[in-house]
Amino acid sequence: MSTVSIPGYTYGTASVPRSPVTLQDLENLKKALLFTAEDERYLRMAGQVLADQVEDILDLWYGFVGSHPHLVYYFTGPDGKPLADYLGAVRKRFGQWILDTCNRPYDQAWLNYQYEIGLRHHRTKKNQTDKVRSVPHIPLRYLIAFIYPITATIKPFLAKKGHSPEEVEKMHQAWFKAVVLQVALWSYPYAKEGDF
Repeated sequence: MSTVSIPGYTYGTASVPRSPVTLQDLENLKKALLFTAEDERYLRMAGQVLADQVEDILDLWYGFVGSHPHLVYYFTGPDGKPLADYLGAVRKRFGQWILDTCNRPYDQAWLNYQYEIGLRHHRTKKNQTDKVRSVPHIPLRYLIAFIYPITATIKPFLAKKGHSPEEVEKMHQAWFKAVVLQVALWSYPYAKEGDF
């Protein structure tokens, strides 16, 4: 999928603010997570494995969100009903996020976009990208809690291309670390100044 066709996907553009987190902060977070060059290599492998499974992964994740009213609530309009166009636009970005997690270099552009993603979940920018009238804020607790389903459910997809159990486990651990790293970065707008 061309990223040009993804509504609201602004990775690497001038519209994305510079992250207040420095590249050195990012390196320190990676060290705290035991995220290494080997993890980067296995993330690239995971990207190849997942590339043609993105829609199936999204079907599973959206089924999970849709089956929990307290989660789908964050995609509802003033009438309390889910906004189909909003869900669809977010789905396209979510699919690209899978690929970006595996394939993008974790450089300044990537760091900036993590900040943007955090802002889009926080009241600072929620709903602005898609110009919708929906719930104005996603609580931090759900970003943190979502680490588990997003990590646990990916492993069967990583195992579908004939890699050894050891390779699958290494891909899975690299994915897990990458998700935790991103959620840590997304939490920046939620922290009081000086507390991040």
